[in-house]
Amino acid sequence: MEPEITMPLGVVVEKRKATSPWIDWVWKPVGILPGAGPRDDWLEIAAGDGWTHYHAATMPLSLHHTDTEAYVVNLSDKQPSVYTVLRDKEDGDTEQPYRVFMVTASPFEAQDLEDAGEDIVERIPMPDGLIAWVRDFVDAHHVEEPFKKRKRHDFRDEPEKFGKEPIFGLTRQSDLGRPNDDQ
Repeated sequence: MEPEITMPLGVVVEKRKATSPWIDWVWKPVGILPGAGPRDDWLEIAAGDGWTHYHAATMPLSLHHTDTEAYVVNLSDKQPSVYTVLRDKEDGDTEQPYRVFMVTASPFEAQDLEDAGEDIVERIPMPDGLIAWVRDFVDAHHVEEPFKKRKRHDFRDEPEKFGKEPIFGLTRQSDLGRPNDDQ
């Protein structure tokens, strides 16, 4: 299997009437469409009383052989997820003020983006076929690294270097080259 594989995922974004007096609409990723065709503009796919669903974009879900530890963590969750990220367009567009920035199967990458606090990051449950696709990739590439406990170095046994006593052998303030309060 290749060290990197990609699958196109359509991202479904919901626009819902807000109950807040400060904003009119709440925007939230609510679904994915595995294998969706290319999409650059938003396509309305469903609507109801106070809400609309859009196929907002099709983004590549890429799996990298160096990130298998993150995928193992994701697959071990009760509900494996795809993390979708919406980012502000910053162009004043009020009809669709967000763009789909990315999709990822790595909870570590999603956490990094969530910590920044500038994006809308949502977990979307993975369909069974996508879980199998990620699991096959992990089975082919994941290498469990054994835990290695670091051994502490005892600096008190440090040899004398450059004609000076090691700092850990010095006991008084005056030995460190600082004035001693006792004097």
